[in-house]
Amino acid sequence: MTMRAITLTVNGIPYKATVEPRILLIDCLRDELGFTGPKIGCIEGKCGACTIMLNGVAVKSCLIFAVQADGADILTVEGLSNGSKLHPIQEAFKENFAVQCGYCTPGMVMSAYQLLKENLNPTDEEIKNAISGNLCRCSGYVPIIKAIKEAAKKMKSQGEG
Repeated sequence: MTMRAITLTVNGIPYKATVEPRILLIDCLRDELGFTGPKIGCIEGKCGACTIMLNGVAVKSCLIFAVQADGADILTVEGLSNGSKLHPIQEAFKENFAVQCGYCTPGMVMSAYQLLKENLNPTDEEIKNAISGNLCRCSGYVPIIKAIKEAAKKMKSQGEG
């Protein structure tokens, strides 16, 4: 199979990779570049564990070939924090116990990020809609919704959005 050279900017840092055209973006991020925040779940776009920001839009990286993302700007859950300082969404998930097994958390956080960068006053219904593409089998979603509301407050107080 013919290999293809691609470039990606991940969390603000440019990377080069050589991949087969059939390699999924999630596999490139994890296996080639070492970003293990996005998780491999269903590989069908149903669970949301692999959600990242691609050119400013939340997408499921299991539904995109790495070659399709050539030249893209990608933000993973690892890129939200500033060194050891967590992003307000990450802080809120931690403080509100919105993490149990943690497998869905990176995707939930990235879906929340997409919502809150556009709307710092979301209703419960808007939050539910924003995370509807992410499955959690542990928490029952109540602490996740609470965490997203708390994150919105934190982001407003810090002038983010």
